[in-house]
Amino acid sequence: MKQGMTRQQMAQRVARDIPAGAYVNLGIGLPVTVLDHFKPEDEIVVHSENGILGMRALLEGEAPDPDMSNAAKLPVNIRAGGSFFHHADSFAMMRGGHLDFCILGGYEVSEHGDLANWSLGQKNVATAVGGAMDLAVGAKAVYVLMEHVTREGRPRIVSQCSLPLTGRRVVKRIYTDLAVIDVRPQGLVVIDMVEGMDEQTLEACTEADLRFELERAQS
Repeated sequence: MKQGMTRQQMAQRVARDIPAGAYVNLGIGLPVTVLDHFKPEDEIVVHSENGILGMRALLEGEAPDPDMSNAAKLPVNIRAGGSFFHHADSFAMMRGGHLDFCILGGYEVSEHGDLANWSLGQKNVATAVGGAMDLAVGAKAVYVLMEHVTREGRPRIVSQCSLPLTGRRVVKRIYTDLAVIDVRPQGLVVIDMVEGMDEQTLEACTEADLRFELERAQS
């Protein structure tokens, strides 16, 4: 199979599609790396569910503040004009439709936009959905950033999710190391593929049916 993008290239690909001035939440895991690729001049306002609005990545050589971290407990800083607030207020922002975009990780996404991203369904393993459920239904647009297949080579983009759901019909777009796929009423539509990828190879590692309307070549 064609070699896919690195995790940083995936994050950069998502960042490129977020418009200037947008209010965005970045999920724990791979999505938090998108923060490194937002341009200051675009004034994208990043929300963190632990109570930060205006979060930014640390600058090169900038010492981390032990009292400043995102929801993933990673060091960050805050832009001029940013703010801190109570956890309850943060969730009110998430649930109230105040976020333009939420970028979440995923274990599975179905052809209808169902999202499973909080539990692998393993017995005797303590898990909690956290804020993902609130973000999935509260954000105006939910983008999922994940690798196209599991370590075992099983498709993550499926006809129907087999894992516990975070939300039904909530995903608008899927970004993987191989492609960018829109979730539309008529099904999944591939709008971009990694350089060198062909339709047959992508279909072979995707369980759900795909249509192709390529908008641009991968840079």
